[in-house]
Amino acid sequence: MEWVNYHHLLYFWLVAREGSLAGASAELRLAPSTISKQIHLLERMLGHALFVKRGRRLALNDSGKVVFRYADEIFGLGREMVDTLRDRPVGKPLRLTVGIEDVVPKLMAERVLAPALRLAEPVRMICIEDKPERLFANLALHEFDVILTDAPASQHANVRAFSHLLGESEIAFFGRADLAARYRRNFPGSLHGAPVLLPTENTVLRRSLDQWFEARDVRPNVVGEFEDSALLNVFGGRGAGLFPVASVITKEVQAQYQVRRVGMVPDVRERLYAVTVERRIKHPAVVAICEAARTVVFAQK
Repeated sequence: MEWVNYHHLLYFWLVAREGSLAGASAELRLAPSTISKQIHLLERMLGHALFVKRGRRLALNDSGKVVFRYADEIFGLGREMVDTLRDRPVGKPLRLTVGIEDVVPKLMAERVLAPALRLAEPVRMICIEDKPERLFANLALHEFDVILTDAPASQHANVRAFSHLLGESEIAFFGRADLAARYRRNFPGSLHGAPVLLPTENTVLRRSLDQWFEARDVRPNVVGEFEDSALLNVFGGRGAGLFPVASVITKEVQAQYQVRRVGMVPDVRERLYAVTVERRIKHPAVVAICEAARTVVFAQK
């Protein structure tokens, strides 16, 4: 039986990732000729060329793409093993690193993540909020155990990741008491010309709401657009305008911002996904998050 030389595979993987011998040479601190020789040995063992030249860069051919997928998984598992052992010394809490897309409602994220802190085993949770591009880039480097996002991974980044739908919720519009009383009657037609606060145009929810407005020939007065959902809610609570909220967190929003519901938007739904680099989730805290989200958080009527 012929075994793969994993040093050769590592050199190939780094060159494929960097796109050049020079990039891999700088990282490995080896001469480009040395790396090139090791890759040729790997190609000879496999019986396939793995690269084609495109200008000054090296690109993967079809065989190279197959080998890269396997190499990426092999070295990803190796990093995962080391990280797991480093992050879980005897007697220390289980480490859970979560990336949260900035458009995800913070009250929803809290409800979904809370079960991880109720495990019998102590958990140390680290939450980082950012734009999806940076979150997914770091997920590819195994810096996150899970990402919470409003769309599947394929819509955000060209990274090998798996999207697990946690649930979906209808949308409702809320506002301060005076605004709610004024615009509740004849909803949703009452939204025509009404002051509203919306997510920015690069979000799934905003696109869905825009389509919903267009289908009903309703043109609200958009007085504010926000990337951060928590800031949107703060302005809504201060009476700057009516604002959309996932109905699954109605009680929390009403209690925290002292607002009232204006009307439901059943045709528009907000979804929440847990994105991981593994198809079958094994991290116990991530398993708890997913199970609770599906059976408790989004199961409520």
